[in-house]
Amino acid sequence: MSEIVNLNKARKAKARSQAKAGAAENRVRFGRTKLEKTAAKAEAAKLERRLDQARRED
Repeated sequence: MSEIVNLNKARKAKARSQAKAGAAENRVRFGRTKLEKTAAKAEAAKLERRLDQARRED
């Protein structure tokens, strides 16, 4: 005899696994940690200040 399978649970498990795969793909594509974002923002601000300090007045 074959094993009895609850189709509702099987359907939900399949949907969960597909959602996990999609989430992993999005993490790779769009993911940057908050620390990386703030570090990039701080670096941009630092470069902007350095540029403003080097600007000549006419």
